[in-house]
Amino acid sequence: MAGVRQFNEDMALEAALTMFWQQGYSHTTMQELAAATGIQRGSLYNAYGDKEKLFLRVFAIYKERYVTQMRQALKNSDIKAALRDFFSLAIKSMTKGMPTRGCLSTKTAVGTEDLDDTMRSALREMLDEIEAALYDRLSQPDAHKRLRLEPRQAARMILTMTRGLVVIERVYQDEKRMRSTAEHLVGLVLESR
Repeated sequence: MAGVRQFNEDMALEAALTMFWQQGYSHTTMQELAAATGIQRGSLYNAYGDKEKLFLRVFAIYKERYVTQMRQALKNSDIKAALRDFFSLAIKSMTKGMPTRGCLSTKTAVGTEDLDDTMRSALREMLDEIEAALYDRLSQPDAHKRLRLEPRQAARMILTMTRGLVVIERVYQDEKRMRSTAEHLVGLVLESR
């Protein structure tokens, strides 16, 4: 029957996500995606168009999961603990696997010489959602009264730090160093009690 996918789409998208996350967008070929998903390259093209469209599809899944997890980590009633949970989740996500996989959004942003508007928009949307999650939490009264700077500035600083942690992970592969740096930032952003 024409138009009916002859493969498990959830499994295929998970395999594609894993491949993009391990190798980055620019270093992943459709042939490698076909091998990873167990779907012939022609069938992948028929189902998803091109590599960019497939990437955008799996990136939307990644973004949804990651932002949901970030918001969950920020729910701790103590702002310091919430920020620690936030950084712990970010670091755990980057350092998972062997070899470690880093960060899909940052890997895509810095691994592609000429990002087109569609890719840039997808990356920007994810970063904006993470910033919004941080801003929402930092704007709550318990957090706002402990901040050394405005909630929006603190959210942007923390977001920027997570992108920098990706580089530290790639270069040093030292989780202890990453956690120590995150802890120092929490101390700089919040007044001590």
